[in-house]
Amino acid sequence: MNGIGIQPTKIDIRRAQERFHTQIGWLDSWHSFSFSNHYDPANTHHGLLLVSNADTVKAGTGFRTHPHQDMEIVTWVLDGELEHKDSEGNKGILYPGLAQRMSAGTGIWHSEMNPSADKDVRFVQMWVVPDTQRTTPGYEQLDINAYLAKGGLVPVASGKGHDVAISIGQKGAVLWGGRLLPGEIVRVPDSQHVHLYVAKGSAHLEQAGSLNAGDAVRLTEAGARTLTADRTTGAEVLIWESEGTVQF
Repeated sequence: MNGIGIQPTKIDIRRAQERFHTQIGWLDSWHSFSFSNHYDPANTHHGLLLVSNADTVKAGTGFRTHPHQDMEIVTWVLDGELEHKDSEGNKGILYPGLAQRMSAGTGIWHSEMNPSADKDVRFVQMWVVPDTQRTTPGYEQLDINAYLAKGGLVPVASGKGHDVAISIGQKGAVLWGGRLLPGEIVRVPDSQHVHLYVAKGSAHLEQAGSLNAGDAVRLTEAGARTLTADRTTGAEVLIWESEGTVQF
């Protein structure tokens, strides 16, 4: 039996097609957790990760100006470009390898539009809860392509002070990214909660099996595990580690 307050080791595999799906004229979005009109009380978060949406936005369209509050929002582009504008005066064109964080704090309005006339943009947007609510809104972006090209896992967004990462206002969370070459092997972080998402390609996770694009694994007290990129396709992965969990 497990001791009081100790969670059992758990490996929860979520396949791409099992996710909630929103499809409208300009947007094709897959939600790893409850989001918008999709709600399942048993699927609201994993650790400190509250939202992980894989979005495809058609050329010349996008998310028009809308508000957020008290959330650390990280956006990672897979293909194409995404234009960000917000009420704090921040502007930027996001592209693959450019990490972006928006701290909503006391409140911020922003838009995310596809500036291309003929190409879709694909990106993953992830939300984690902040340590402290009602902070001053903030914004940061950082090109980490040079570090990704060296292989392995790279800190993309961190509340733990990693130099090669955008900062987030949550000390218990780190997002790792990797563009793994065919056959490349890495170690998944050993943390209380780990959410591993395969954004592109395929990979094999020790004691979990094969994972294809769109698949995810939620690890709880599972220890460090070996992840091997497919020998043909390689893999692009996004891995959140977090200590603690969302309190509703």
